[in-house]
Amino acid sequence: MLGKFLDRFCFGLRILLGVMMGALAIPVAMQVISRYTGFIPTYLWTEELATFIFVWIVMIGSIVAVWDGTHFDVRITRDATAPMMWLLQNGVVHVAIMVFGALFLFYGIEYTEFGGNQRSVMMRANMAITHISVPIAGGLWLLLAGYRLSEVVTQFLNQKKSQT
Repeated sequence: MLGKFLDRFCFGLRILLGVMMGALAIPVAMQVISRYTGFIPTYLWTEELATFIFVWIVMIGSIVAVWDGTHFDVRITRDATAPMMWLLQNGVVHVAIMVFGALFLFYGIEYTEFGGNQRSVMMRANMAITHISVPIAGGLWLLLAGYRLSEVVTQFLNQKKSQT
């Protein structure tokens, strides 16, 4: 049940990523057109907006990648065939993601508070808008990697039970 909810949640994040990529195209196109043609004046706020959107795209993309197991898992050895080695091989990755998620969550809160005391140069937007993405991503990495770790352990226990 939790797995279906998380899968739907990540599907929603994928849709949000598509919308944000489309939204990112607007300020970037404005920058390009204004710099290489004389049709519209140069707006510096478009660069800040593009940066804000890009930061969120990266963080949301990393959350989806944790769920899919496509971003943080780099195999330097062959896939293990023995159940215990398979558990270690996959478990270590999820535990490492959880550790980094906890660090991002813990230190990201202070980072967000720091950003809350600052304003962007051109748009005068509160910098907590982008800084809050760090603890949110960390918390979701922790949750999603923890769920994936529980799946790995359950699969290991089922393999072990079927062998006896």
